[in-house]
Amino acid sequence: MANPLFPDLIVNGERVPHTAVAAEAQNHAAPRGKPGIAWRKAANAIAMRTLLLQEAVQRGVSADSRQLEPSRFETKEDALIRGLLELAVTPEPPTNEQIFAEWARDPERFRTPLLWEVSHILCACDLSDIRSMKAAYERAIALLKVLHLEPGKFALLAERESDCATGKAGGRLGQIGPGDTAPEFEDAIRSLSEGEITDEPVLTQHGYHLIRLDAVAEPKVLPFDAVQPRIRTAMEKAAWAGAARTFVESLVSDAEISGADLAVMPC
Repeated sequence: MANPLFPDLIVNGERVPHTAVAAEAQNHAAPRGKPGIAWRKAANAIAMRTLLLQEAVQRGVSADSRQLEPSRFETKEDALIRGLLELAVTPEPPTNEQIFAEWARDPERFRTPLLWEVSHILCACDLSDIRSMKAAYERAIALLKVLHLEPGKFALLAERESDCATGKAGGRLGQIGPGDTAPEFEDAIRSLSEGEITDEPVLTQHGYHLIRLDAVAEPKVLPFDAVQPRIRTAMEKAAWAGAARTFVESLVSDAEISGADLAVMPC
């Protein structure tokens, strides 16, 4: 039975059941009290899917369902759409000259990441317990005094005193980069020079840290040969996306659709 609130969705003469659009509408967000927005989004999505499936059938596309992950496979319809796009979308691959020109446009975009080699000693505490925090801070201060007198004992003290599992490795965290640690920890790293130890214990959610910056690998511009494969892949993806968009736009322009407006669909 037709839903009187929304128009029928018809794609090239094929009427799509309202139940299919209603089911799809659950996947689209809309403001409270405005179900029409979700319905229109769903109608557009279903119309596009129907259009692609019609084209796949017309072209006699045949495609086996692929495994997406353990115990999960493509649906038959998804396989047909993929097969259609593989058949119809064949962009020209970028040339070596085009790839080099993309790199040369701004080589500064292609840099090695900033990396630090860091060691630390953790004096853990419960941040909700003032006495626990005080005890951990006093222990950290005592260790810091030893380190300022004998910085060469950092690894030994880490093995004996750190409440972090890295203590067994002399407190070494290995190579880390921006965003890999707590903001307070990272701020402390950025304030240090190579070989330097923090002047004060650094508090994070885990407790008080004594931090030593062992080495810094500053970002460097990568040569063309090192980034050529990455640029090629990015340009191939962009070319495929552009060709797919052109193909879909051609299907829409030739189609007769009511109950949806594919002209306003995002690319």
